[in-house]
Amino acid sequence: MNDSYDAIVLGAGAAGLMCAARAGQRGRRVLVLEKAEAPGKKILISGGGRCNFTNIGAGPANYLSANPHFAKSALARYTPRDFLELVESYDIAWHEKTLGQLFCDGSAKQVVAMLLEECAKGGVELRCGEGIASVAHDGDFTVTTQNGSYTAPALVIATGGPSIPKMGATGFAYDLARQFGLKVVEPRPALVPLTLGGEEVLFREISGVSAPVIATANKTSFAEAALFTHRGLSGPAILQVSSYWRPGDPVAVNFLPGRNPEWLLDGKRTHPRATLRSLLRDALPDRLADILAEKLGIPGELGNATDKALRAASERLGRWEFHPNGTEGFAKAEVTVGGISTAELSSKTMEAKRIPGLYVIGEAVDVTGWLGGYNFQWAWASAVAAGEAL
Repeated sequence: MNDSYDAIVLGAGAAGLMCAARAGQRGRRVLVLEKAEAPGKKILISGGGRCNFTNIGAGPANYLSANPHFAKSALARYTPRDFLELVESYDIAWHEKTLGQLFCDGSAKQVVAMLLEECAKGGVELRCGEGIASVAHDGDFTVTTQNGSYTAPALVIATGGPSIPKMGATGFAYDLARQFGLKVVEPRPALVPLTLGGEEVLFREISGVSAPVIATANKTSFAEAALFTHRGLSGPAILQVSSYWRPGDPVAVNFLPGRNPEWLLDGKRTHPRATLRSLLRDALPDRLADILAEKLGIPGELGNATDKALRAASERLGRWEFHPNGTEGFAKAEVTVGGISTAELSSKTMEAKRIPGLYVIGEAVDVTGWLGGYNFQWAWASAVAAGEAL
């Protein structure tokens, strides 16, 4: 069997389905190939099963890339409002959580069903359970699976990155890129918990404790919750800075954001018989307060402590440096930093500059969003850019 199409899309995730739907509705004959038995597996687990499908404030500043300007074109032409209009046209109820994050009221299954219906409107052919054996390029692209070969003048790589391998994620997109001579920016886990070793292992004793903090890595800061785990640090603030963290770097945590730097001196004046532990317990979860007080080493009443010691303690609480010894890897990473180099692609169409007809979209590209719906918005926007060009 050798069937011909106008375009073949590899991957039935968020980007692949969106691209196929847009191209199909423009009259193109589109085939989507997916190695999993069902489409949209990552969509289904996202947002705790409710799919954080976009962020209303998404813009280029919310993305990491070797070229920070690359994402501007696609994001400007397909905005969070555009996707929200599509969601509302399907009567999918939604709500906004913190920081502009939009979720389904019901289930992520509604988003997958919507994308499949959009594909159906465009006459898109979807084949699941088809692992790709080879891709050849001789004028047209020929994709061979265990079930046959398929040919098209256009091929879209939408197979994502290697994050969450238990969902079937691999580095297949990078293998294809190298086959076609496209540069790949070294992929690494992002939005991933950090691990602690050495003396910092003590913090594992408070596994399960979380607190609102400001976390900073490489001069980039996020004000959200941090969570101590049995392996190290997690929670939204830590996941966010993990994208900017590099091995050997510290991560600084402000445990008392908004506090006057002189607050301990004020406490000494107003409550001289109070202890550092008791003041910290007023501001933080008890177990976290206890371990921080112990490490700061100011025993007894504040009235007996020197101003210098209290200033030093306050300063450290405002910038407590952790030294992660690694991350929990792609297995626990929500996304991948790095990927197929944007220098190889048109920012308007997502087409490879040197290989006409080859497109790369979604997480496979070296564009990575913050936590909170930004990566879905890049999937939609890059997919529409390619779908409009096919």
